Amino acid sequence: MEETEVPLTNPMDIRSQMKSMMNMQRGGGSAKDMINTRHILFIVSGAFSGLEKVVHKRLSEGQIGFGADPVERPMDGELFNQVETQDFIDFGFEAEFIGRLPVRVVCEKLSAADLKNIMKFSEGSLLRQYEREFEAYGIRARFEDSAIGRIATLAEKENTGARALMTVCERLLRDFKFELPGTSVSELTITDELIDGREELLKQYRELGRQVDVEKAARELEVFCRDFREEHGVELVLTDEALAQLAEEAANQGRSLLQLCRQRFRDVQFGLKLIQKNTGRACFELGPEAVKDPDKYLSELVVRSYRGDVAGTEDSPDDSDSQDG
Repeated sequence: MEETEVPLTNPMDIRSQMKSMMNMQRGGGSAKDMINTRHILFIVSGAFSGLEKVVHKRLSEGQIGFGADPVERPMDGELFNQVETQDFIDFGFEAEFIGRLPVRVVCEKLSAADLKNIMKFSEGSLLRQYEREFEAYGIRARFEDSAIGRIATLAEKENTGARALMTVCERLLRDFKFELPGTSVSELTITDELIDGREELLKQYRELGRQVDVEKAARELEVFCRDFREEHGVELVLTDEALAQLAEEAANQGRSLLQLCRQRFRDVQFGLKLIQKNTGRACFELGPEAVKDPDKYLSELVVRSYRGDVAGTEDSPDDSDSQDG
């Protein structure tokens, strides 16, 4: 675009009109803020859908009849290479605008190979984005090379360029993103099988997710107990039986053990701190009955704490009953 002085504000804009009035009231006139375009590169891009029809119409003129000269017509994909200034004007652009865009470049359609390279090697790769999304939930996502090629082929058929990669990936992986987090599934491999039959494979992952992952449950329980101790100054210790019970319950509900513990024990700190005040005990061992009904368990312990016979374990209420008898 040629060098010129361009106003920074639109003279028809209310804000610029009010500013001009204020400047005039102050006696400063209505000076305009201008910018020089000498060192500014303007890039105008777009799909220009329908422009190829204008070019095709122009190239087809005068080629009807027996006396027409045989002219080799370009393929539909090559029509943009034949675009002239008048084609843009016929397409709807102002001549003054098109005249200020002297350099015109045609971008070739992305092939499946191009789309595959974009997924694998581009900055901010779509594959890395999905891997990070699943990794945030403790799931390792891995794309097989053949599956990447299939995704690129499907995206090419969308005819929307690189944006189609997101469309295809969301269609394939959206249900996995919503259903696998919080389950025992720790790895997801995107294969040709997933692309061809994602519903059946999702069903298999659902069944796998219901299986109890004891190691993962133990890690989540450790996180919960640590956070609980740091926040309330009371330490919780769950027996192996209690851990297995909670892990199975969390798997059946389709959520993580950490989520279940935060919901199940969200108010127990009040009763435990009262017991701690009465007895001085800061560590409590919880068994299956305690994790099944924390409110009932704590109510009994609070009563025992006033009697001074709390042992601090899950079996202590029953033991105290036998001693009282």
